[in-house]
Amino acid sequence: MAAWLRRGEGAPVYDPAFGDTALAEARQDILLGRWEGARDALRAPGAWDGRAHRIRLLADAAAGRRTVDLWQASEPRNPDAAVLRAETEVMRMFAAARTGPNPDVARLDRTARFCHRAAELAPADPYPWVSLFALARLYPGGHAKMSEWWKEIRGRDPHHREGHHQALRYLSARWHGSYGMALNFAWDVAEYAPQGSPLAILPQVARAEHYRHRMATEGNTTIGLARHWSDERARTDLRNALDIWIAHRAPEAQDVADLNHLAHGLVLAGMADRAGEVFRLLENRATEVPWCYTGDPEQQFVRWRDRTLSG
Repeated sequence: MAAWLRRGEGAPVYDPAFGDTALAEARQDILLGRWEGARDALRAPGAWDGRAHRIRLLADAAAGRRTVDLWQASEPRNPDAAVLRAETEVMRMFAAARTGPNPDVARLDRTARFCHRAAELAPADPYPWVSLFALARLYPGGHAKMSEWWKEIRGRDPHHREGHHQALRYLSARWHGSYGMALNFAWDVAEYAPQGSPLAILPQVARAEHYRHRMATEGNTTIGLARHWSDERARTDLRNALDIWIAHRAPEAQDVADLNHLAHGLVLAGMADRAGEVFRLLENRATEVPWCYTGDPEQQFVRWRDRTLSG
């Protein structure tokens, strides 16, 4: 066991690349106006979920630059350039919505065309359809083709992590559904998640996002939320995640965000005795979400890490 685990010391490590060195370097290249690193990172073989994480992180870096636009102009038939450009355009729409009114339907439709073009150039890739799913949240009242796009995602990868997380957001009370719709969807997904799949934690993600929404819309109040984290169904969902996912988890899985959700849920549900094994898997790798929903993220992570790993 690492020394910091024995001592319970050290600031948590925040690495959005989750230890993916090629991704971290490609992201830095994009910020510097170079797209070759992104091209190499995206054409490397790997599972759809790992590729999805690379696309999201690279698009986040690219949204405020013209790097990916230049790449696509240089290689207009490159499917990876098209997929990354589509996700970058979606992130630009969300950035525009954060700083002003939602983009109008004409702008949203233009972004959707980038996604459809990417789907044409990369027909096996589920990600262009995931980008469309995310974009649909910005349409007034949602989008009429959600069922069609969901079939496209599942037809390419029935257990696509990012696709399921985007569907959960769309169905949430914050966007075009309700807490009940999001939680029922998450329960269905978790019930049929294969052994070793982090999709088993989706009900806890639904709880965290609803808590965030309630706090944002109702102010700093916990009225009606006293048992939000610790009712018997929440505890059952957490035990199921441990049994379905953690007990069969693949070594070296890139699931840092999901592990943080599980650790957060366990300690708030009064199941700290089971959280130690999750903190050991994390190896001090933290994410802001969901810890930031319930207080100072670093303070909470360190406090529970040290408490559950002591002795």
